[in-house]
Amino acid sequence: MPSLKILRDPVYRIIEPVTLALVRARVHPNSISLFGFAVTVAAGWLYHMDHVRWAGLCVLLGGILDIFDGRVARVSGLSSKFGSFFDSTLDRLSEIVVFLGLLSLYNQYGRELADVWMVYVIFLAMGGSLMVSYTRSRAEALGLDCNVGIMQRAERVVLLGLGSLLFGLAWDGLVLKVIIIILAVTSILTAFQRMIWVYRHAAGVPLEGAETPPDSPDPSSQPTEKLQ
Repeated sequence: MPSLKILRDPVYRIIEPVTLALVRARVHPNSISLFGFAVTVAAGWLYHMDHVRWAGLCVLLGGILDIFDGRVARVSGLSSKFGSFFDSTLDRLSEIVVFLGLLSLYNQYGRELADVWMVYVIFLAMGGSLMVSYTRSRAEALGLDCNVGIMQRAERVVLLGLGSLLFGLAWDGLVLKVIIIILAVTSILTAFQRMIWVYRHAAGVPLEGAETPPDSPDPSSQPTEKLQ
């Protein structure tokens, strides 16, 4: 799947008037983050109630709000470390809530036994999604911008939200099952992609403040050979 990063600048230009209106209205970016979280909680509840198309719409709306809170924070000059932490934390909670809603969708009394395996697939999709976010967060803590992978957050939101909105439970829910399987596989692959990327960029690089082992020779104390 091609990365959606190529659409970032065009999308920013399209939403700029709304962003500026929110800034003029002095809407705090954290308030937008909270509202987006509430919308995503509604998506999880709608999945639980079998209203898959409406749930998909809420997933997409939550993703759009997630764009706005970052843009408003930057344009208004209200960006802060807490705001970044708060937004990222709500994003992870949002994903958990959505996957819990999907679990409930496939774990209801009376469902056919053939659907029980989907519960495990959803667990894999949720775990993979969280690992994708964790690997980037851990890399950033080490000073690396690990923004790579085939299934990042934007791709997950568009795939699940748009797929749910367009197809719902059509063909006995076959499309939704395929989407969740794709999410599970590609999220896990993305987590491994990021692990490999960090290995290539950080293998052998010492941690800041790490002590030199006592038995390691000091390079400055080694005799140098004269050029012949």
